[in-house]
Amino acid sequence: MAAPMMRWGCRGRRWAFARVDGGSCHRRGAPTGSTSNRIRGQSSVAQQPLHTAQKPRKGEHKWAAVVGLEIHAQISSNSKLFSGSQVRFSAPPNSLVSFFDASLPGTLPVLNRRCVEAAVMTGLALNCHINKKSLFDRKHYFYADLPAGYQITQQRLPIAVNGSLIYGVCAGKKQSQVIPKMVRIKQIQLEQDSGKSLHDDLRSQTLIDLNRAGVGLLEVVLEPDMSCGEEAATAVRELQLILQALGTSQANMAEGQLRVDANISVHHPGEPLGVRTEVKNLNSIRFLAKAIDYEIQRQINELENGGEILNETRSFHQKLGCTMSMRDKEGKQDYRFMPEPNLPPLVLYDATSLPAGADPQQVINIDQIRETLPELPSVTREKLVQQYGMLLEHSFTLLNEVGLLEFFQNVIKETRAEPKKVTSWVLNTFLGYLKQQNLAVSESPVTPSALAELLDLLDSRTISSSAAKQVMDVKKGNPRAVNKLIGLVRKATQSRADPVMIKEILEKKMSL
Repeated sequence: MAAPMMRWGCRGRRWAFARVDGGSCHRRGAPTGSTSNRIRGQSSVAQQPLHTAQKPRKGEHKWAAVVGLEIHAQISSNSKLFSGSQVRFSAPPNSLVSFFDASLPGTLPVLNRRCVEAAVMTGLALNCHINKKSLFDRKHYFYADLPAGYQITQQRLPIAVNGSLIYGVCAGKKQSQVIPKMVRIKQIQLEQDSGKSLHDDLRSQTLIDLNRAGVGLLEVVLEPDMSCGEEAATAVRELQLILQALGTSQANMAEGQLRVDANISVHHPGEPLGVRTEVKNLNSIRFLAKAIDYEIQRQINELENGGEILNETRSFHQKLGCTMSMRDKEGKQDYRFMPEPNLPPLVLYDATSLPAGADPQQVINIDQIRETLPELPSVTREKLVQQYGMLLEHSFTLLNEVGLLEFFQNVIKETRAEPKKVTSWVLNTFLGYLKQQNLAVSESPVTPSALAELLDLLDSRTISSSAAKQVMDVKKGNPRAVNKLIGLVRKATQSRADPVMIKEILEKKMSL
């Protein structure tokens, strides 16, 4: 019998659900990054009580999904949050560990000014209220890669609260319409990262690397205002762009500088929210969307079969593309939160509260940081639309693809072609070429100068549009032939070669 069609949350999407036993994998998916190196801990979203699911009413197939996110961004700083140890990716194991990082007796934390400024700047960019007084707490849990047995965080009074993040979701038949959406930001807090546990299955042992222990993190807690993987992924990508524009975090997910925990539940519209699960440590935007969509389907299948959803922590399996149970969800009481006795309250100032004669090196001025905020992605998009007359969705693509905006701007500088033609070529022909070759923009053998030159030949009607596209249509395995071919065409046109000769050059391109 055909699987029932169910609509939930995201506009324009329908999902077919196969009948499976609860928790089993029934949908192919791609893997995410390793789940062995985790930021552990309790969700900042309120706990939901455990309910036994009731069997849906006959003919009832409508479900609504609710998604909230906790995003951990590594702060761009030369040293750690509470020690002077250097921060460097892929350094030799345990080579960047101070006495404090190793939790030796008698060591005390010293707060990193740069990390505080980064938190304030991020909060301002995300429309948050900056608390002039915030507190540090100890959050206790016991793992080998957390030497102190607790994490210093901000549970009671974080540095920033009540913000918002606006992002755009593509819709329409051709995904050509951008619908603005907003997700509320509950809080932004400073906290320490843990070390890494490296599991050696061959020798049945676990190795500990404390280089990451104590590195400063910004935890950004998004309220459960999203309803599907696509919305969550788009919101995280927008936050990533903002952090990179601010310089407060490199937010490189491949290096673990941006990790996401997703809290997911489903319910019938008009009824109380369902029991949520948390999918931990997602370090890829694409697989964040896959994990959330899979978990929504899994919960619906479980409830449709009369089962129950457990309040638990799950991981997204690398190879099977499904979520798997890790452990029951901890409650606040399990962490035994207590004030951090070795750190006084963090006090910030603005122009009205700044003490007269205060040393600028000893205080942090919120208004001064506000004045240094750079141009944010939303402003950049507006400028692109106004300056070049491009569609809003095109501006989103230029910013979302790493390095593509800079490539586009360099082409614009070097060509006589109209901006709309450049936009079309960069977003369609050039980007399609990169996807065909499986290359990033930074890896492209086609330089902005080469593409600008090709567009100039096209603009002067030296070559036709079809001939110009043939230049980009180079066989996989020798992509650098594009630049070589452009050079040959240029020489032929400069020597006033007839069109037949130019056509012969294009026809011989596959042998370059």
